[in-house]
Formats: sequence, C-alpha cells, structure tokens
Amino acid sequence: MIRSVVCGSGSALPGAAVTNAELEQRVDTTDAWIVERTGIRQRYIAGEGETTSTLAIEAARNALDAAGIEGSTIDLIVLATATPDQTFPATATIVQDALGCNGGIAFDVAAVCSGFLYALATADSMLRTGMAKRALVIGAETFSRILDWEDRTTCVLFGDGAGAIVLEARECAADGPGVIATRLHADGAHNELLYVDGGPSTTGTVGMLRMKGREVFRHAVVNLSTVLEETLAGTDYTAADIDWVVPHQANARILEATARKLGLPPGKVVVTVDRHANTSAASVPLAFDTAVKDGRIKPGDLVMFEAMGGGFTWGASLVRI
Repeated sequence: MIRSVVCGSGSALPGAAVTNAELEQRVDTTDAWIVERTGIRQRYIAGEGETTSTLAIEAARNALDAAGIEGSTIDLIVLATATPDQTFPATATIVQDALGCNGGIAFDVAAVCSGFLYALATADSMLRTGMAKRALVIGAETFSRILDWEDRTTCVLFGDGAGAIVLEARECAADGPGVIATRLHADGAHNELLYVDGGPSTTGTVGMLRMKGREVFRHAVVNLSTVLEETLAGTDYTAADIDWVVPHQANARILEATARKLGLPPGKVVVTVDRHANTSAASVPLAFDTAVKDGRIKPGDLVMFEAMGGGFTWGASLVRI
C-alpha cells in the first residue's frame, strides 16, 4: 500500500525565552499561580524580525536536513497557522520561495491548535492519491502578536514557535511505517469559548484572543479521549500498543486527564508545555521534534498525535515512525 512516511522533523523557536518570573514584572500574576494551573514555566516570544514565516522556514530547513533531502524536491507544502504573515498570500508560499521549490502546491490551513492535524491529514490524502510525492507539513505561530497582555488569564498561556515534518509517499507493508489512521472533527457551536475578536470582514482589525478556560478544559478532555479511541478503532491496534502520545501542549492538567481517561501511563506522554507553553498549531510538531532529538521517539515507534483548538476543532492521527 501507499503510505505517507515521516522522513525527518525540525523545529524553531524565537531567540527570547520569557520565564514566569519575568512575566510577573508586567502582568498581575505569579509563577506559582501559572505552574499550579498550567504546568508552564516559560515560553518563547518572537522579537523584531521574527515572524511566522521566518520560524516556519527555519523549522522546514531543519526537517529537510534531518531527512537528508533538498528543498527543491518538495512538491507540496501545507502550513497550519492562525497567525499568518499577511491576510494573503498564504504564508506557505513565502516558505516555498525561501526553500526554492516554487511551482508545486503550497497553501495554509486554519484550524488553530488542531491545525497541524488538519495539515497532516490533507498532505497524507494528497500523497496517497498521487497529487504529490514529497511534502512539508508545518505548524507555525506567533501567538504573542494576538494576545491581550492585560488579560492575565490568557496571556500567560501562549508562546511562539514552529515545527515541521517531511512526508514522502512510499510503498509500505501493512505493519510498516507511515500514517495509519486519522480522524478529524469540528463543532462551530462553541465559537464563543475560544476565539479572536477581530477579522478582515468584521472589524477590519486583527483582534485579540479570548477564551473561557474552564469550559474549554471540560470539552478538551472529553473530545480528545474520544477521538483517540475512535482513531484506534479503525486499526488493529489498542492503546496498549502506543509507544508515545504527542499531544497538543495546552495545559499539563489536560494532558494528565486525557492520559488517565485512556489508561495510558504518564511516561508515554510527551510533555513540553513547561518549556514552550501553548504554541497552537506549532505545538504538536514542536513536541514531536523535541522527543525525536532527545532520543525518546525512535524509528519503528507507534505514535499518536492529538490536538483540540478553537472552533472547536479536534483530531488525532496514528503514525508508525
């Protein structure tokens, strides 16, 4: 069968790490309050000259280096972001030009924190049907640019960054590497729980992030555990077969609750929220690359990606590395 195989991964972070102690100087909060409720100890904030595209380009180049291939061989770029450089054109086209793979397919997807899962599913479908042979799937965000720094309940939660993987269409055995199963969902009825209060066709401004954290938490635990079970149900695998869960890094308490609901030991869950905070669409690939680089995730491992974001959108993908 034709499968989309992960050939390499890469990530990028802004130069400035901002600790909770530093945030205490500008926001009415404390390190103890943030750590107790979220597990976050620091985040990276984009500075002058650092944008969604510059982070995406760096992450993409690192992924290409890890895969040992040239950027010119990429014929598909799917970039997930809620903070593009411009309203249009797509930030993916800026990445494409920087990598020298002009002429192929390049576009953005917007599913907020679930964006990488949506981008992965889209690229996987296009590779399996022959529309492309080699793809870059990227999640990149500069969420610090849409935060209300007067709202202490939200501004402490987010950070900036990017992550990327190279996917290649290959003939594989049923138990071989590649994307095995993906399930995606959305429910627009919950728009008011997590959204940005602006947009080109409504206010003409970018707007700022607004969130009702307690309600989001409740939906996240239920939706994520359900979609993980649903994704496994379409395969020959069970939760016990999973080597690693790479979740969206929104909140340490959500990660712990989801693992408990599935009966997964905490040691199987990749956690980077303490270092990176919530980087939205960049969260999953950034955590994945971290675990690959430090040796936790190895070739042959069975990995479950999962995420939930504003919209609501949510999804999961089972991948043999």
